[in-house]
Amino acid sequence: MEPASRFFWCLLLLLQETLVHPYSVPADAANLESVVVSVLNVTAKAGSQMVLPCKSYRMVWTQDRLNDRQRVVHWDLYRGQYGDYNSERLCDMYSAGEQRVYSGYNKGRIFMPDAAFKDGNFSLVIKDLAESDEGVYSCNLHHHYCHLYETVKIQLDITTKVKGVKEYWDGEKAVIVALQGSTVELPCINRNHIWTDRFDEEDQQVVHWDRQPPGVPHDRADRLIDLYASGERRSYGPLFIRQKMDIAERAFSQGDFSLKISGLEAADKGTYSCHLHHHYCGLHERRIFQVFVVEPEPETKVVNVTRHNAPAADPNAGRGHNVINVIIPESRAHFFQQLGYILATLLLFILLLILVVLVTRKRRRRSFEYNMKKCDQKDMNLREFTVDTTDLANYKSEDIKLDYKNNILKEKAEHSVRFPAKNIDLDKDFRKEYCK
Repeated sequence: MEPASRFFWCLLLLLQETLVHPYSVPADAANLESVVVSVLNVTAKAGSQMVLPCKSYRMVWTQDRLNDRQRVVHWDLYRGQYGDYNSERLCDMYSAGEQRVYSGYNKGRIFMPDAAFKDGNFSLVIKDLAESDEGVYSCNLHHHYCHLYETVKIQLDITTKVKGVKEYWDGEKAVIVALQGSTVELPCINRNHIWTDRFDEEDQQVVHWDRQPPGVPHDRADRLIDLYASGERRSYGPLFIRQKMDIAERAFSQGDFSLKISGLEAADKGTYSCHLHHHYCGLHERRIFQVFVVEPEPETKVVNVTRHNAPAADPNAGRGHNVINVIIPESRAHFFQQLGYILATLLLFILLLILVVLVTRKRRRRSFEYNMKKCDQKDMNLREFTVDTTDLANYKSEDIKLDYKNNILKEKAEHSVRFPAKNIDLDKDFRKEYCK
């Protein structure tokens, strides 16, 4: 039951992916090892034209007019001991030319197969071995067009005994012990297509662009354009997308594979990738562009303000001074107008508040000064005034002797004599009365 359920879930996921992405082409499924060379952020206005730069002179394809002298193999001999070696060029051969032997002594004695650049066998054959042939031999393969260099080293030792003939690996290079006077073949074999397939170069150079909408991973990107060095061109997607995106026709002759996008829209934002693949040379590069589309600034509006009483303009006269051209951006004018209203209202409120505060403070200060002056005027010391008390003293000291006709008059006279005059502090009373 468990295998059946797993199979059902796998089938369901496969159907889901097929339904969700029916028109998407994998961006780079066959070349996942592409090296990211650069990542750029590009911002452009909607409705404008954008160019995403993608240039590489290593991708320039040119027909070889020198009989394919871009590939060469040569053998060198190093003699010496303890790291002190003397090098000697033995022979070399171009892919479309004859091999060349540098020493007259070695002509006819050493050679390479004539079909070396067809079957990838660059081995060196040495006849009639001598002791002078001992040393380290180096097989060097150079591809100037692709900038590739490969080297194979072999050490050759000469012996006079048949039992001493052997081959082994010393940890760094192959060692061959050959019999003196015999013929030996120093192996150097490389059957990589880059050294053998010359006529397939233009078919293995391709440039393609893809696009990832926001939130879409790289393996689900949409393919836009494929361009081959042979001249083949493929465009993908709806017709309106194919019409607005283009690459120059002479891209491979100039090394410029930039993508031109016309009529930008908000839906064009996303991640664009330029993939350069030179399968012949093993070149795989990728350039990434993060594209952002912004709305353009509002257009300026020209307002013609004319005077109502202005005379009719003379067509034969020069340009008059009655017309004033005022350029006012619509959105900014509305914003500054509202801002002016708000600032004016705020300023008026602040002025009123300042006026109220000043008036209140002035009134409080006046009332405080008035109370102080009133208290100063009413605070009088009655001791400064003189009171004539001579009559009162004499009256108190006199011994009044009257004949009282009744008891009432007698009691009044006794009360006036017994009780002395009451001492009253008039200053204290006045302060209490006037300072309330």
